[in-house]
Amino acid sequence: MKKLITLLAVIGMFAFQGCTGPEGPPGPPGQDGLIAEVFELKNINFSYNATDGYNIYQKLTPAIYDSDVILIYRLSGTINSSTPIWQLIPRTLYVPQGELDYDFDFSKEDFTIFAGGTYNLSLTPQYLNNQTFRIVILPGSFSSTLNVSNYAEVMSALNFKENDIQKINF
Repeated sequence: MKKLITLLAVIGMFAFQGCTGPEGPPGPPGQDGLIAEVFELKNINFSYNATDGYNIYQKLTPAIYDSDVILIYRLSGTINSSTPIWQLIPRTLYVPQGELDYDFDFSKEDFTIFAGGTYNLSLTPQYLNNQTFRIVILPGSFSSTLNVSNYAEVMSALNFKENDIQKINF
């Protein structure tokens, strides 16, 4: 009896191993890959208007997707000529005159960087003129898994090198 059960088990293994069925339907199309973009606004000056105060306004061409996220970093200094220091905005700077805030908003068609403070910002033109900002456009699903406050980590995750960044001089 034991030999019969063993023989049936071996035959059953071969029988089920050879079974095939029709191929299933194709899956939904996936994304072609991570679509991220980084560009730099170099030597740009804030403009002033009575409604919005100091700001920098830029259109996005082409427009981004509704789910995309924009990060903006300000060049706050350098360690040496080849090592910039990037600070994620919004950011508050504490200067002798008071507090200076950098902030931004964005839509799928444009973004605006704002400078505001607790004092007359025209007293500190070094914070308004010849500024450099890096704008990083991330797909929405990607940004939730990343430490966006660390500029180097963001660039590494996107596999961007310095020469990949489009620089726009003003």
